[in-house]
Amino acid sequence: MAMVLDCGRRSASLLAQRAWIYRESLPGTWAALADGALGEARATVLVDVLQHTDPAVARQVESRLLPGAAGWTTHMLRKRAVAALLAVDADAVDARREDAERQADVRVHPSAREGMSTLAADLPAPVAAACSDLVDQLAVLLRKDGDGRPIGQLRAAVLADLIQRPWDDSRPPVTAHLQLIATLSALTGRSGEAGEVNGLPITVGQLRDLLRALDGLGLRTPVGGSVTLALTDDDGALRATTSLEHVRRLARRGCSTHPDAECECRVLDRPTTVDGYAPSAAQQTFIHTRDRTCRFPGCGQRAGWAEADHVVPHACGGATDCATDCANLCCLCRSHHRLTTFAHGWRFTLTADGVLTVTTPSGITRTTRPPGVRPPPAEEAPPDDTGPPAEDPADPDGDPPPF
Repeated sequence: MAMVLDCGRRSASLLAQRAWIYRESLPGTWAALADGALGEARATVLVDVLQHTDPAVARQVESRLLPGAAGWTTHMLRKRAVAALLAVDADAVDARREDAERQADVRVHPSAREGMSTLAADLPAPVAAACSDLVDQLAVLLRKDGDGRPIGQLRAAVLADLIQRPWDDSRPPVTAHLQLIATLSALTGRSGEAGEVNGLPITVGQLRDLLRALDGLGLRTPVGGSVTLALTDDDGALRATTSLEHVRRLARRGCSTHPDAECECRVLDRPTTVDGYAPSAAQQTFIHTRDRTCRFPGCGQRAGWAEADHVVPHACGGATDCATDCANLCCLCRSHHRLTTFAHGWRFTLTADGVLTVTTPSGITRTTRPPGVRPPPAEEAPPDDTGPPAEDPADPDGDPPPF
């Protein structure tokens, strides 16, 4: 569904789940929505509150709320829906709450404000309320001490300090690893192209603040960290990755074939092919630098959590079936890696520059390019989605793919 709708897997999953809830648990809400008697916002509230309960219980709560739902605000409707659910299914609510606590996590995503990101945590309601109140009280103390920043900015600063604890030297130090991506022209002030920090966009001014010193630009390798330089061609295709120290050694040594003359010999290129299945460390760095995220259409899982996948299966490489090459590797998250391995009828092709094309068993085709790679000036239109590709040999076991 995500491929057909050209959206993320989570968006497609939520859409499918919501359709199932309307059909199985809230048929009255669906009918009222279709007739225009109930707005989408109020229908969504009922889905959100009742989606995890038994369909019979959901219909019972729905019958209590639906007659007056159109006349209540969404906030009031949510409160009444939760109260009604607790009245008829308190034990199940407690069980689901415990399951929700086990699935708690911390997430970061771009903010609507330029150069900002949102840090969010799933916490039990009492814990979240206590944390919020503590942050608020500490921000008020700062204000009373004369800090004139807006109260919201003070709350954000307090939270960051509580997490990073810069004053606490009683614990072993922990280093935060940030992946900063910027073009040379942006760093030198020749362009205003935005950069990234761990996949989140930031402004050029922020990049320059972060990368103040390294030779003429101000960049330097941080203690306990590393700097990877990515060299691309004019179209943005990655040609080589290297460390700052390696570049300095190459500059001092020069070309071994023409030590006393200018030449066009390659001293930096993509990592060489390796024997066997596992990619080398240099290949892993190259692929993760090129792709940055899972390359499956619509997926944005960070490359640090992705796996280097052989687009043409390692055992099907013909003359190169015992070698691993960057031209046949791309980053895929675990679930999409399993899709390439076990789902029959899907087709994956990869160009030497890392352009990935995925075709579903029904013939829907999507293409993704590595970040920064520019499309051809007059790119041909993709083929029409008029039918399925040629069928793969029948699976003797007939097992469905594991997704």
